[in-house]
Amino acid sequence: MKIGYPCVNESLDCTSSATFRLASYSAERLELAVAGNLLCLQRILAYNVVQGLRFFRISSGIVPFGSHPINTYPWQTRFAAEFRAIGSYVQAQGIRISFHPDQFVVLNSLNPDIVQRSIAELEYQGSMLDLMGLDTTAKLQIHVGGLYGDRESAIERFIATYRELPEMVRRRLVIENDDRLFSLRDCLRVHEAVGIPILFDNFHHECLNHGEPMAEALRLAAATWHPERDGVMMMDYSSQQLGERKGKHTTTLEESLFREFLTHLRGLDVDIMLEIKDKEASARRAISVLRELQLVAAEVVVIS
Repeated sequence: MKIGYPCVNESLDCTSSATFRLASYSAERLELAVAGNLLCLQRILAYNVVQGLRFFRISSGIVPFGSHPINTYPWQTRFAAEFRAIGSYVQAQGIRISFHPDQFVVLNSLNPDIVQRSIAELEYQGSMLDLMGLDTTAKLQIHVGGLYGDRESAIERFIATYRELPEMVRRRLVIENDDRLFSLRDCLRVHEAVGIPILFDNFHHECLNHGEPMAEALRLAAATWHPERDGVMMMDYSSQQLGERKGKHTTTLEESLFREFLTHLRGLDVDIMLEIKDKEASARRAISVLRELQLVAAEVVVIS
């Protein structure tokens, strides 16, 4: 089992998603931004290894305007060595990597332009995983999309679009159950049609479900992952912030709730992404719990 957090490390003095205004675009600005973002990403990954955190969601903004038509700079060639070095480090240290494209990625949109821009964004992010030389256990995580007043048509549009995606995207794509529109049951329908794995979100399942107990839901989602092709199931973990609207993620790990959640795994191997505001601070506490319970993956020797 691996534990991680998404995108931002609040203990380090750098960001891996530095950008600039579209109106200020230039090849020079882009090159400087990508170089700095990759250096920060390397620092974050090294920090995570020291802390025993071997699951990380990379920021979508590594390459500013990565899928925008304005970006004609050959960043894939210019930074090939840097991406390859990061990928080698990731593999040597047993780190698992994912991306979660922004909310504008909607494959079942009624607007064909939005669908095409969504595909372009998935191709951009998938290409970074390819440049790193990572296998298909490194995933691109999205939601089914919008409801548009007709659940059946919305699901069918997603399935139809998925079938037309480039292979380099399909082999990495996973869908997540959400907290308002598409439940685990809906995601299972998509999986049955096209075989896409389901990235399970415990908190979303608590907000939107059809009565499936947590242990059963975990096993239903885990069964959609092919061990050799996809690896063990990835999942997102959080809990409700007290006093806030339903679905608001907690600001820090509630250890008692996390321990209670772990009892539902019942031997199931999963890699857990903490969607909690204080990022690596909660991840360090979570890894301590996993070590205490002997649930954490064996440490990998750091190669200098």
